[in-house]
This record gives sequence, structure tokens and C-alpha cells, in this order.
Amino acid sequence: MASTETQASGNAGGAAPAGERTIPVENPATGEVIASVPELSAEQVAELAAKARAAQVGWEAMGFEGRARVMLRAQKWLIDNSERVIRTIVSETGKTWEDALTAEISYGAAAFGFWAKHAEDYLADERIRTSNLIAKGRKLIVRYKPLGLIGVIGPWNYPLTNSFGDCIPALMAGNAVILKPSEVTPLTSLLLADAMRECGLPEDVFAVATGRGATGSAVVDQVDMVMFTGSTRTGKLVAKQAAERLIPCSLELGGKDAMIVLSDADVERAANTAVWAGFMNGGQTCVSTERVYVEAPVYDEFVAKVTEKARSLRQGVPSGFGTVDVGAVTFPPQADIIESHVQDALAKGAKAVVGGHHKEGPGRFFEPTVLVDVDHSMTAMTEETFGPTLPIMKVADAEEAIRLANDSPYGLAASVFSKDVARAEAVARRLQAGAVNINDALLNYAVLEMPMGGWKASGLGARHGAGGIRKYCAQQSILVSRLHPKRDVHHFPYDAKRSRLIARLFKLLYGRGRRD
Repeated sequence: MASTETQASGNAGGAAPAGERTIPVENPATGEVIASVPELSAEQVAELAAKARAAQVGWEAMGFEGRARVMLRAQKWLIDNSERVIRTIVSETGKTWEDALTAEISYGAAAFGFWAKHAEDYLADERIRTSNLIAKGRKLIVRYKPLGLIGVIGPWNYPLTNSFGDCIPALMAGNAVILKPSEVTPLTSLLLADAMRECGLPEDVFAVATGRGATGSAVVDQVDMVMFTGSTRTGKLVAKQAAERLIPCSLELGGKDAMIVLSDADVERAANTAVWAGFMNGGQTCVSTERVYVEAPVYDEFVAKVTEKARSLRQGVPSGFGTVDVGAVTFPPQADIIESHVQDALAKGAKAVVGGHHKEGPGRFFEPTVLVDVDHSMTAMTEETFGPTLPIMKVADAEEAIRLANDSPYGLAASVFSKDVARAEAVARRLQAGAVNINDALLNYAVLEMPMGGWKASGLGARHGAGGIRKYCAQQSILVSRLHPKRDVHHFPYDAKRSRLIARLFKLLYGRGRRD
């Protein structure tokens, strides 16, 4: 670990010259300051942007094959250096080694390979066929060209997956990228910037701009498109700033993801999944299960199983694989939000059958907490908690569960549990969420072929799939006229006879058939 005097390395963001402002990086599991990073000014961000734009031309010219070679080398580097990366992630987030391995290393390794393989397919020229007679015989092409310079503003909960992970398709599309990681967890991004250069990424194509909100705002001012992951409140500010510049933005924002357990569910699997999906990464996952609706016939059984499993969870300072199950609260203000949601629920009649308190000690921990007797008068059921809490509500039937699940400004993800898969899918199709898992939770995020994006206040756009890389490109339509007369029928000068013939042709094409 670095000492309090250590500057995080890398010309990706650059060590701060003497006298310039720096940001301390804390290990939330121990309370120790482990490093410091520079807080870049708007002028420094502009310098990074100028260098990135100059470097982007050569990076794009390398083509998909050349860029893929860099990504595949990076994939191997990540696996070869996985323990080093895990230690860095754990040191700045306080999450468990397993959370860093299964949700960050696995995602990064898969993403390097996936985009190296599929970027060219998703961005290849598309040949279009038209039904318009006037354009018949023309060659019609839709192509995708990299926008140039992409800004990625990442969150603190997943410094590899949700920060650096969004840079991979942007780079594979041929763009340069400036990543502004959270000031709370910047070390992983700086380490990966060093790794990318080691793997052959040309200098200045990828830069890390460490800093607070003002640095992020400066990034938005310099780039051609911004990808933001974070709170809905901040996302609205990013969208407004992007709109003022008329640049596109993609936003993955807050969530209050619901789980519905139907009376015919496999209760053991539902309980195991609820505990894992609610408490993995300390509940600090955009698609964590944040509220559970259980049909009355299986409610008591479900609560009993969840209670038993949650009570057995180990929490503390991670020191390796298998040492703890639930890590620390990464972001200091989040601990207060978690506390306020739990206290609000208890004051309004809920019971904490497990947990309910901050843990004493130097680190920042909140006990895995299971709440029952909850309802929608409580913030624990209506506002994003983003912590290790699992409120469980009894419902009369699936109709009530659907209504309550949709009673939210958010719509990121959800899950439905039932042995009747057709019934569960019917319920899923009525939920207002961008992704719904049946007899699973969170797993859709690992499927890079499927879009991952939210409805309502949970965001705009999506990552993954074809749209997850095309958003980093400008679309261009090309119409090529090859075999053609000197003058088309619609050219000047207009002729009454010819125009009447065209009108009759339109009537023949579009005016026939019944309309009732």
C-alpha cells in the first residue's frame, strides 16, 4: 500500500506538481489513507483532451484488427495480474475479494475479449434495401464512424466494471477516451491506464483525469460524447451540460430494484438469491435487490430462510478469499443514507430481524440488515438505499406485487421467482424495468450481447450489445447512384403530364386496399 505521502502514478492523470491540490484516498475497511491523487483543473483536462484528439487519428487508423490485438493483450494482462488488481480494488472500495473477482475481474476479462471479437461486426457497413421506387437501383449504406473523444465519468462502487469497463467499447470503436473516475476510488483506473500502455495502447489515446465534480464538468466541456454512471441527481446535471453543448450522452443512474417471489417459487433458491443480490458488494450495486415482494402463502417461509442465511454472513476487513462475505461502505455519505433509511423504517413500524446498526470499529461498516413489516410509507422501500439492507413486504397476490414494484420513479432491473416460467415471464413483461431476471438476479449484467439500460429515472441509453458500441459512433447514410439516366423524372423542369403520371403511380402504390 502507498503511504499518505505517495502520489498515485501515471501520466494518465499525472502526479500533481508540488503545491497543487491533491485528494486523499481512504481504505473504507480500515479508515487508513493509502494514497493521494492530483485534482486536475479545467486547464489540465483541456491539455489531456488536445493530446487525446491528436492521438485518436492514429488509433482509428489501426483498424479493428490492430485495436483488437491491444485488447487481447490487455485481457491476458488482467488475468495474469488479477491478484494485484484485486488488491487495488479492495484497498480503495473495502469490498470482498470475491466481489472484486466475480464482478470486476471477470467482467473486465470478458469485456476485453467480447469487444475485440464483436466490434467490427457491430460497426460494419450495413447494406440497406428500400421500398421507395425513386431510390431503387441505388447503393444504400449505413456506416459508423467514431465520434472522436469520449468522456467516461465513473462511479465509486465498481472502479473496473462501471468506470474502466465503459472505456473498452469506446476504444474499440476507434475513439480516444478520458476517464474521470470517482475521487473515492481512482487507483484502479490509474493502474489500468498503466496496463493499457504496457499492452501497446498508443500514448495519450486513453487518459485518466482524477478529481472531484469540477474535473468531471471540465471533461464534459471537452469531449464529443459522455458516458456517465452515478446518481440520478448528478446524471441530470450531466445531461443538462451535454445538452447545452449538443453532444450525446448515455446515463446509467439510480435504481430501486424489486424482487417478486410468487407462491409457487422455489423458496430456497429465492432466499439464497435474495441474500446474495441484496448484500453482495455491500448492497452497493446499481442492480442490487433493494426491495422484495412475497406472496402471502410463502412469506413466512421466505422470511425465515432469509433471516437464517443473513445472520450467518461474515463482515469485516477483507484479507483474502473466503475471509468475509460482506465488505465495507465505500462512500462516506452513503453510510448516513443507509442509517436514515433503516431508522425511518423502524420509526414507522418495521422490524429489523437481522442487523440494523453501524458496526463499531475503525472501518465504515453497516450490518447486513433484513427488515420486515415494511410498506411504501418508508424510504427503505421507495428511495435508493445502496447499502446492505433487504426490506421484505408481504403481498396478497401477483397483481399487488406488480403494482408496488412499478410504484417507483426508477426502472433499472427486477427479478421474478416462480416454478411456472411462463407465469413468471408474463409478470416480467408487465414490470417497468430495463432488465428482468427470472429465477435469477443481476446475472443479465454479465451477458454482454444484451442491452443493459434503465427506464424512467434510471437513465438514458444502454451499455452492451450493438447499441453499447454504436452509441460511441456517428451514423452516416451513404446513397450511391451508379446506373442512372442523365435526368430523373423528378428533376426540373416540372411537367404537368409527367407529374400527373407520378401522382397516379403513388395512388397505385399507396392508395389501394381496405382501411377499415
